[in-house]
Amino acid sequence: MADTPVHVILGGSGGIGSAVARELNRQGARVALAARDQARLDALSSELGGVSVQTLDATNTADVESFVRSVAEDQGRLDGLVNCVGSMLLKSAHATSDDEWRHTIAANLDSAFAAVRAGGKVMRGGGSIVLISSAAARVGLANHEAIAAAKAGVLGLGLAAAATYARKGIRVNVVAPGLVETPMSAGITSNPMMRKASEGMHPLGRIGQPEDVSRAITWLLDPANDWITGQVIGVDGGLATVRGKASA
Repeated sequence: MADTPVHVILGGSGGIGSAVARELNRQGARVALAARDQARLDALSSELGGVSVQTLDATNTADVESFVRSVAEDQGRLDGLVNCVGSMLLKSAHATSDDEWRHTIAANLDSAFAAVRAGGKVMRGGGSIVLISSAAARVGLANHEAIAAAKAGVLGLGLAAAATYARKGIRVNVVAPGLVETPMSAGITSNPMMRKASEGMHPLGRIGQPEDVSRAITWLLDPANDWITGQVIGVDGGLATVRGKASA
């Protein structure tokens, strides 16, 4: 058990977070999950054989730090920290209320900052921090102003943190997905017309699945990849960088 890696997942009960938890659990790692929804956390903990869970508001930096520190102290180590907390808002700037703007920034950028701050204080033996941005932070998409701004902030945060904490052996990387089929995106993916339009925006012709993203995250957590930091990995079907579909 002493050599078994320990990972914290904030937003661990969401679509991507739960996929990461399942994959790490399958690999034999110890995982601790935090999210707002106790019932979903309990169900996932039961599915995974009783992994540690905690309800908290990931936009509260003090609560995140307390949780991350408690896991490191209880387990005797902390190897990885993933922030899967986020939200989705598809509105133009002029249609976005002040409350919607503040919520979008808090859910996506404040939570990422809380994760980095906690990891920087607690992960004294090095490790890997993975943040989640979005393809919308890398390419202009209509009606994405608030979420694009928040996720672009995550990109900048990740790059700066990678520079700051490299001397401590802490790697910081960012995964930037396209549209992924999760409960949060159900308003789009469950509508046949909107789903078809979204699929057409991705050059590979489909929207993502949580496992597409979780595989990239767990790869970045793997200490075998310990010469990788300060990177933004697009897991987006080509949305941010490719135009059109290749013809045979």
